[in-house]
Amino acid sequence: MLEKKDVNLERAVLIGIITKEQDEEQSKEYLDELEFLTYTAGGEVVKRFTQKMEMPNPKTFIGTGKMADVQQFIEENDIGTAIFDDELSAAQERNISKILNCKVLDRTNLILDIFAQRAQTSYARTQVELAQCEYLLPRLRGMWTHLERQKGGIGMRGPGETEIETDRRIVRERIALLKAKIKTIDKQMSVQRGNRGAMVRVALVGYTNVGKSTLMNVISKSDVFAENKLFATLDTTVRKVVIHNLPFLLSDTVGFIRKLPTQLVDSFKSTLDEVREADLLLHVVDISHPNFEDHIASVEKILGEIKGADKPTIMVFNKIDAYQAEPFDETDLQEVRNSTHYSLDEWKRTWMNKLGENALFISALNKENLEDFRKRVYDEVREIHVTRFPYNHFLYPDYNDLDISEEE
Repeated sequence: MLEKKDVNLERAVLIGIITKEQDEEQSKEYLDELEFLTYTAGGEVVKRFTQKMEMPNPKTFIGTGKMADVQQFIEENDIGTAIFDDELSAAQERNISKILNCKVLDRTNLILDIFAQRAQTSYARTQVELAQCEYLLPRLRGMWTHLERQKGGIGMRGPGETEIETDRRIVRERIALLKAKIKTIDKQMSVQRGNRGAMVRVALVGYTNVGKSTLMNVISKSDVFAENKLFATLDTTVRKVVIHNLPFLLSDTVGFIRKLPTQLVDSFKSTLDEVREADLLLHVVDISHPNFEDHIASVEKILGEIKGADKPTIMVFNKIDAYQAEPFDETDLQEVRNSTHYSLDEWKRTWMNKLGENALFISALNKENLEDFRKRVYDEVREIHVTRFPYNHFLYPDYNDLDISEEE
């Protein structure tokens, strides 16, 4: 189930809604992200459908008229999959499947599928399977229609146990088994982290596809898998990094995303122990993304959930080589200048200016401003190390006193 296979792209349609809480612009952005998720999972988006609603229809998520339009398009264009931007209830999923007569997925199911593809280690596979089982449990009804009741025998006559009850029991037992397995692996990983001694630990955190793995490869001179797809990194990778003669541990963690499924947050909290136990966080941000401020808010929200928001943090604004401000026509009296028209220098004078030295602007791909990055990380790690070992300050001189040619 978790093996990667070369298959033809599945033709899919995306369906989202516009509400008071999620306006038209936000809906478009979420569907852009959903399309990228679909591409990452191996799908091809043929068309998008959106509808303005006060609240989702409790039976079919969207209205009957819009559902008829979707059904007609699916039948006429040989579409195999319908993907909804929000999580569907078990009843909604069943009702929609009967109407559309095709595979119906929601955002949660799609992310779980990508995680299943990306999981490489036994630990990651276990976490993904746990999340899938917890997602599947309330949706079992209606999946089995070929048997009314189990066949009994001597001592088994009577109402018996229905197929659905049997399946639920099997899934619950599987969930309990997976949780026990994760608990065992957590103990092993805790021992591994303890064996690393008192070395300073630095963790890369950030939204998915912001360049954390690329930065990891540049700094640690390693070969961590990096790709321009969402959730390219799923397994936490830890590398020893030495800037001049100052060693520390650098970990690359799974990326975050908006509307992250609850099941994944719970099952991957153990993976994020690297973040909780880190001495310093490097919050990597894709500044070339038009909504990077929303990404920052999403990451900070999840960091708060896993009790990692109080860590010393350096904001690393990556992909400055790809940043382009939207053109502003000063002669157009109706156009209002906003943050989308800011240059990098103007951004640096906004709230980013309050971050001071804790705001760095780099390009990991083109290796721009990496010397400033190394210096800032060296200074911060040196401060943590000297605080922990007061008599070791003479081992690590000030960065400006070092021979920079040695690093090269």
